[in-house]
Amino acid sequence: MENPSFNKKESLSRQKTLLKAKRDRLNRLLDLIVRLEQGETYMSFKEFDLSEYIQALEKFKKENTEEIMKYWGSIAAFDEFIKRTRDHESSIAQTAFEYYGSVEKYTDAMKESLSHFSENMENMEKMQKIKEKGYVEKNKDLIEQLTSNVSRDVKSDEIQNIIGQMLNLLDEEDQPTMDLGENYYDKLIDGYPYNPKLIEAMDQQYCKGVSKFIGEALQYYLKKKPCNSKFRII
Repeated sequence: MENPSFNKKESLSRQKTLLKAKRDRLNRLLDLIVRLEQGETYMSFKEFDLSEYIQALEKFKKENTEEIMKYWGSIAAFDEFIKRTRDHESSIAQTAFEYYGSVEKYTDAMKESLSHFSENMENMEKMQKIKEKGYVEKNKDLIEQLTSNVSRDVKSDEIQNIIGQMLNLLDEEDQPTMDLGENYYDKLIDGYPYNPKLIEAMDQQYCKGVSKFIGEALQYYLKKKPCNSKFRII
């Protein structure tokens, strides 16, 4: 403020624009809440636009040409990725809201991911090592142990030990650091007893009632030992 070259008028103008954007977003959220209170059940999620995330992608494209060429193959391929994000904005926003609690938190997580892009590429290499080191096979074996008898008490030491091994399968050095959102485990738990497609697939692959069994076992375990939203296999 004391710098003679500081443009006070321009700074205030930028702040005004930012505050208006925040105000408009809050107004949209308040309007949505009012409509839900009045009984409206449809949520278009237009209230949760991804414009800030898309802007971050555009900025990343301008500043990281070399990385884009290396991992996407061409600028055109990255442009296609941005286009798909625009085309599916509503569905992405809905998923973001469900897993992160808000599009704002999702956007912050994605910005953080873009700012550590090289580290995330290391995560991709770790994902490959997960296959090479036999973790997938270990996970499959644990699932077979878990589903071999769904009449067991989900609170038993036997079942809870298997769940614990599944959620903490990877050695620390092999764990990718991925922010999956604060609601990731809630969604994971809810999927097993309530997602019709998952229930049908699990019942067909293993036995009837297995999806509900796993959901209850997970719920009991996570109540005792809350997990953060980092990458886990299950």
